[in-house]
Amino acid sequence: MGKLTYDSTLTVDFEDRVLAHLQLVIGAKLRRGESFYFSWRDDPAVGDGRSTLWLHPSVPLHFKYAGGRAPSINRAWIDLLMSSANSPSGLHLMPEPPEPSHPVAEREP
Repeated sequence: MGKLTYDSTLTVDFEDRVLAHLQLVIGAKLRRGESFYFSWRDDPAVGDGRSTLWLHPSVPLHFKYAGGRAPSINRAWIDLLMSSANSPSGLHLMPEPPEPSHPVAEREP
């Protein structure tokens, strides 16, 4: 289980795979100097509610991964998360969609 630390005051646990996708989306937005909301559903262990952060380029973020290997990236999930991040309501953590399959073209004999 990885951790996202916001402004050294709030630490939230996310699985490494989720955290890697969030890092790419959040990093892209902040690199462009964009501020936005980030919302997720809390784990039942901490109350089972919802949380929202206002992310701003001047506020420090720390992504800490539990595992030593970088997870593979699902481009469809990145696109889905980025689309929500660019909406007026901001980035909403949503389940990972299946990766599109790329059928291998058959060769003619």
